[in-house]
Amino acid sequence: MARDKKSKRQLIRDEKKAKKRQREIEIDETKEERKRQRVEAANGDGNDGAPFNDDGYGGGVEQMQYFGGVGGPAAEPEREFFGMLTDEEQEYFRSADEKLETNDFESDEDRGYFLQSVYTEAVGKELKLASSQSCSRLMERLILLSNTRQKKRLFEAFTEHFVSLVTHRFASHCCEKLFIQSAPVVTRELSGMAEEEEQGEEGEGESESEQKATKASMEDLFLFTLDELEVHLSYLLSDRFGSHALRVLLVVLSGRPLDQVSTKSLLQSKRKEHISVQGGRTETDDMNGQTRVVPESFTLATQKILEDTTVSMDSTALRVLATHPTGNPVLQLLVDLDISLNGKDKEKRDQLLLLKLLPGAPESLSDNSTPASDFVNSTMYDPIGSRLLETIVTHAPAKIFKALNANFFGPRIHTYLRNDIACYPAIKALNRMGKDDVAESARRMVPEMPKVVAANRYNVLKALFERCKVRQVTQEIEALLEALCTAYGSRDGLNLVPRLCGLEAESASKDDDPAKKFQPSLQADKQKAATLSHGCQLATALLSIPGAPAKTLQQSMLSLSTDQLLHLATSTTPSMIVVKTALSSPAEVPNFHKALVTKLAPSVMELAHSQIGHNVVNSVVGIPSKAAGREAQAGVVPFHLKERIMNTLGTGEKGLRESWTGRSVWRTWKGDQWKFRRGDWVRFVKEVDPEVKPEEKLWNRVADKERGKGKKKNRVDKERPRENDGDGQ
Repeated sequence: MARDKKSKRQLIRDEKKAKKRQREIEIDETKEERKRQRVEAANGDGNDGAPFNDDGYGGGVEQMQYFGGVGGPAAEPEREFFGMLTDEEQEYFRSADEKLETNDFESDEDRGYFLQSVYTEAVGKELKLASSQSCSRLMERLILLSNTRQKKRLFEAFTEHFVSLVTHRFASHCCEKLFIQSAPVVTRELSGMAEEEEQGEEGEGESESEQKATKASMEDLFLFTLDELEVHLSYLLSDRFGSHALRVLLVVLSGRPLDQVSTKSLLQSKRKEHISVQGGRTETDDMNGQTRVVPESFTLATQKILEDTTVSMDSTALRVLATHPTGNPVLQLLVDLDISLNGKDKEKRDQLLLLKLLPGAPESLSDNSTPASDFVNSTMYDPIGSRLLETIVTHAPAKIFKALNANFFGPRIHTYLRNDIACYPAIKALNRMGKDDVAESARRMVPEMPKVVAANRYNVLKALFERCKVRQVTQEIEALLEALCTAYGSRDGLNLVPRLCGLEAESASKDDDPAKKFQPSLQADKQKAATLSHGCQLATALLSIPGAPAKTLQQSMLSLSTDQLLHLATSTTPSMIVVKTALSSPAEVPNFHKALVTKLAPSVMELAHSQIGHNVVNSVVGIPSKAAGREAQAGVVPFHLKERIMNTLGTGEKGLRESWTGRSVWRTWKGDQWKFRRGDWVRFVKEVDPEVKPEEKLWNRVADKERGKGKKKNRVDKERPRENDGDGQ
C-alpha cells in the first residue's frame, strides 16, 4: 500500500506536468489560429513567422517571399507535434544515453543485449525521441550503432514526417546522421553486399514486430524522402535547420565524399555538437572518406533539383539568396553540382545556374555596367556573398574564369589581397592563375608588403609564396622575401620567426606592468590565436621552399634562445609544426639540424612531458646520423647526440612511464631495447642512415682510371683486323 501512495515530490511533479501539457495545448491552439490567419491573408503583407519558436522550428518564411521557387512563397510546411515521452521513459532513455556515452559495460556481449533492449523500447517512439531535447542525442547514437535493417526501419518510422523533422531544432540532426550513415549502404547495395549483410542480421535477437522491416532498397527510401522534401524545396533553402539536411541529402545524392574538410564546412556549422559512440560502424567511416558510386536515379534526382531551382528562381531571387546567411551555403553546393554535372553538356551549358548569377558571361564581364559585373563587385566585399564568389572562381569553366581574371583579379589583385574579405576570392583566383599571372601578382604585391604585414594578412603571403613555388617564379620569391624582411625592419631576416610565431609579443607581454593589463575579450583571444596560427603556417611554408626562404628561416631559428625554441615547440600545434618542418627539411645552413637539436637537447624531458612538444622529440630519432656521400644539404644529427638524448630519457624513465606522452616518446625511441639490448638499439638508430660506400684514396682512383684506359686500348688492338705483309703471307 505504501508503494501506491505518492510522495509530495511526485504530486508536485504531476501538477507541473499537467500545467505543462495544458500550456502546450494552448500554444498549439494559438499556432493553429495564426496559421489560419496566414492562409487567409496569403496575399497580404503581414507575416507572423518567427526566426525561432518554442517547438524548435526555425523560421524561413520571410525570406521565401523573395525567392518563390518550387511550391511558391506560401510553401511553409505544416508543423507536427509528435507528443512527449513520459517521465519514466525520459529517465530510461537519458540513463541509456549516458551509459552508451561512457561505454559502461563489462563485455561486448552485455553491450549488445543492452542495445537490443533499448531498440525494443524505442519502437513506436522514434518521432518522440528525435524531437526531444534530452533524448535526441540517444537517437543519434543509436543511428551510429544501427545495422542496415534498423536504419531502414528508422526511414519507415520517419516517412511522411521528414519535412517536420528536418526543420526541427533537434530532429534535424537525427535526419542528417541517418542520411550520412545510410549513404554507404546504397553503394553496397549496388554491389550486392548489402543483401548478404541483411541476411546475416535477420533475426538476431529481434522481436517479430521488429523483423518486419521494409523490403524497399535504401535507394528507394532516399528517393521517397526526396519526394517529400521536394514540394517544400524553396522553403528549405533558407530554413535555419532544413537547409543543413538539404545540403547533406544533395551530397549523398551526388556521391561526393562526406568527410572532406571543404564538404564539412558546407554541411554543418562550427557550433554543431559532435555526437560519437564507441563501437560505431567503422566501414561507414571508411566509405565516407572516398567518392561513392551512386545509382543513376540519384544523378537524375540531383539534376531535377538543379533544373527546378534554375527555372523557378530569377536573377533577383538568386542574388538575395547569395547574401542570405542560411541560403548561401546551399547555393554554393548547387552551383558546384550544376557545373560538375552539366558544365560539359553542350545542350545544358546555356542553362547553368552560374549564368543566372552572371548573365551573358564571359562577354558581359568586360563591361562594368552589366549585371554580371555588378554581381562580382557587390559580392567581392560581402562577408557572405564572397563565399559564393570563392566557389564560382574555383569551379567556373575556363572561359568564365579567364574573363574574371582579365577584368577583375588581374588588374586589382593587390587591392583585393589587402582587404580582409576580398582576399579569400583572390586567393582562390591565385590557385588557378598561370605562371605569368602569378609573377605579375607577386610583383604588384611587393610595394604593398608593409600594409599586408601591418594588417597581419599572413594567409595572403602564404598563398603568394606557395603559388610562386608551384609556378617556379624564383625571382619573385626572392623579391617577396626581401620585402617581407624589410617590412619587419631586418635585412637578414633573423627576426622573422620571432615576429611570425608571436615570440616577441610573448616576451613583451611578460615585461608589461601588471597594473596596465586588462582582461581581454573572448573575441580578441580568438583573433590573436588565429593570427598566431596563420603566422606559423607562413613560417612553415617558407621552410618548405628551397633556396633563400628556407635559408633565411633556418638562420632565424638558430638565432633563437633555448627558452624561445622551447616555447615554440610546446605552446601551440602550429608552432610545433614549424619546428618539425625545420627538422625534416634539407639543410640550407651547414650543420643546421645538429645545431637545432643541440639547443633542444637540454630540455628533452620537458618536451617529452608536453602534449604538443613530445612530437618534436619523436621526430628527432628519424633523422639520419650521417649523410650519403658529399651531400651538403642532407639533414644530419650525429649518433652521439642521439645517444645523449637517450641517456637523458633513460635517467627519467620512471617519470616518462607516468604520462601518455612520455610513454609515446619511450616507445618511439625504443627505450626498453636501449636498456636491455644496446646493440639492437644502435642498429635501430642507424637504420635510417643511407648506405655510404667507403671513400677511396685519390691515388687508387687515378690508378683505376689509368688501368681502365689500358684495358680499353688492348681491347681495341685485339678487335683491329690484321694487315697482310708484303709477301702476301
